Amino acid sequence: MSSAKHPPVLLGLLTAGVLATSGCGGSEEARNELRLPDSPTAAGSSPAEGDGVAASAVLVDASGNDVGTVRLREVTGGVEVVATVSDLDPGFHGFHVHQTGRCEPDSQSPSDPEKVGDFLTAGGHLGSGDDQHHPGHGGDLTSLFATEDGVAELTTVTDRFTIADLVDEDGAAFIVHAGPDNFGNIPERYAPDGPDSDTLSTGDAGDRVACGVVTN
Repeated sequence: MSSAKHPPVLLGLLTAGVLATSGCGGSEEARNELRLPDSPTAAGSSPAEGDGVAASAVLVDASGNDVGTVRLREVTGGVEVVATVSDLDPGFHGFHVHQTGRCEPDSQSPSDPEKVGDFLTAGGHLGSGDDQHHPGHGGDLTSLFATEDGVAELTTVTDRFTIADLVDEDGAAFIVHAGPDNFGNIPERYAPDGPDSDTLSTGDAGDRVACGVVTN
């Protein structure tokens, strides 16, 4: 029987483990190789070059302050939408693409000049003139959820529009609403005749609190 405490093979494995451990804990360069991918663009900053972004929008509030960004790129199956928004009330917020690339505070609605409010010049939801009801509009998107610090981040993919649709002659704008979007879901026990016209056109998400014109 051998008098050695560890067989040669085991000694080799132990040595390799020590070398590997010392290598991982060594240079900062080695540690940097283990970093996770960068998080989405911070609110108010510009999309990074080289990340495949084909179009973007800077979201502003009614006072003109930058409160977020939306980045767009074509992916398999549609358009990827990456949004980061700050200075929101905690909770859900309706989030849509509207049909005109204009973000004017205290403005008149194109369809009802007597109606005045922030960012009304962006018009209705993209595709709302195609005899579609909410949430079947081309511009209807997944809601944003703002945490207690007022920040919302969203990544979603839609096949209801192309980037070319958003940068046409009239342009398009992303709108963040003050309240949650009910997606036209009004139970019959509350509305025997079904959702009213406002619900079918907007999802009852309330005032427009941020707007960003799509550019490429």
